[in-house]
Amino acid sequence: MALAGLSAVFLFEMLDNSILNVALPTIGRELHASTTALQWVTGAYAVVFGGLMLAFGAVADRFGRRRIMLIGLVLLGVASLATAFVVTAEQLIAVRVAMGVAAAMTTPGSMALAFRLFDEDGLRVRAMTLISTVGLVGLAIGPTVGGFVLAIAPWQVLLLVNVPIAALAIAGVRGGIAADAADELHRDPLDLPGAALGTATIVLALVAPTLFVDQGAGSWGPWAVTAAAAAGAVLFLLRERSARHPLLDPRLVAHPLVSSGLAFKAAAGLATAGLGYLVTLQLQLDWGWTPALAAIGMLPQVVVLVAGGAFVNPFVRRVGLERAAWLSAATVVLGLAVYALLSRFGYVWVAVALVLVAAGMRVVGVVAGTNVLRGLPKSRTTIGAALTDTATEVTSGAGIAVTGTILAALFTGDVAAPHWSAHQTTQFREAVTTAGLTLTVVAAALVGWGIARARHAANDPAATPVAEVVPEHA
Repeated sequence: MALAGLSAVFLFEMLDNSILNVALPTIGRELHASTTALQWVTGAYAVVFGGLMLAFGAVADRFGRRRIMLIGLVLLGVASLATAFVVTAEQLIAVRVAMGVAAAMTTPGSMALAFRLFDEDGLRVRAMTLISTVGLVGLAIGPTVGGFVLAIAPWQVLLLVNVPIAALAIAGVRGGIAADAADELHRDPLDLPGAALGTATIVLALVAPTLFVDQGAGSWGPWAVTAAAAAGAVLFLLRERSARHPLLDPRLVAHPLVSSGLAFKAAAGLATAGLGYLVTLQLQLDWGWTPALAAIGMLPQVVVLVAGGAFVNPFVRRVGLERAAWLSAATVVLGLAVYALLSRFGYVWVAVALVLVAAGMRVVGVVAGTNVLRGLPKSRTTIGAALTDTATEVTSGAGIAVTGTILAALFTGDVAAPHWSAHQTTQFREAVTTAGLTLTVVAAALVGWGIARARHAANDPAATPVAEVVPEHA
């Protein structure tokens, strides 16, 4: 029951945006929404979700992971029901904001509670693999299911489907997971200034990539938001280093298992987002494929993501958690390098890149997250899970921003124009190579740093999982 409930939580996160994207044209027509409003229908959810994860992770570690998750699931059900009464784009955006809050309350807790269910690392990996597989199936079938639903039902049904998912999750969590034990929570006061700074920093970091893509690197707006995000990050770090009860103790983040896991997740997020963005543009704009044919072209990635779950556990048993983490992260980087260097020579190289990235991401998503939680005290596991998700969200946005900025700098004219000149085609392919190699170098540096941290954890007895190490000031 517990795993069914937690799988339903992750299904909601993965299914939500993917199933809605296909309905955006219909929503625009029926609600008379502008292009900007439609962007915020999906963007508001992502920004709120990413921005609030750390704060709600800290709240869950303080007041109970099961309790916060159940509250978030009730909010999800109510917000989804409200979709039936939406008549304007602004109302729909408000509903999406509420869903983003619900996702921030529930998603980090799903990993933390799955980790808590078992004491043996092998069982933990199996549980997280099962949960992630259910979510990835939702991500894969979401657009197709959404298209069929729109043919026979109004678009509101696509969000109303969250109501039975929330009900299943509530039943599974209530019936299968006991309330948090007192010794697995902490009693520190909440760091409200740190939570505010952390949320503002992450929100700005998530908004900046969209501005770079929409306004271009020549506009002052994206750079101003990026500078504000950097300033917020510095202030957040200073606050956490000086606070008596920090939201996120820097000493815990510096633990080798935690920092290496975060580095691997960040590298995978950067590479995966950049690859997805570039492949979509190449198939449809450079090669002239229809959207349907381009969707078929992405199938190698979908198949590996969904079917690869069967190979995660045997692979981890064979090589161990730490080695599986860096090998899978390195595979993601290798796939991106293959795409950057060879994609212009035909689809077969694109397919190879998609398979390599998907295979690496399938493993690193589970293993790196498990290692992060292994390196934290039991009383801090939810904020650790939130930190891994936040690292992925922020670096994914950065990957899109880098590719979009390089493309804008190297490509003259409108990239969406139906017919390119030979010179524009050359420019686009040079931009693909430049962007791909740039992301490869950055992701490889993250993986290299993560490997160094992981080796420190393996060689230093003092760097073993901290189990119940509590900061001195606590």
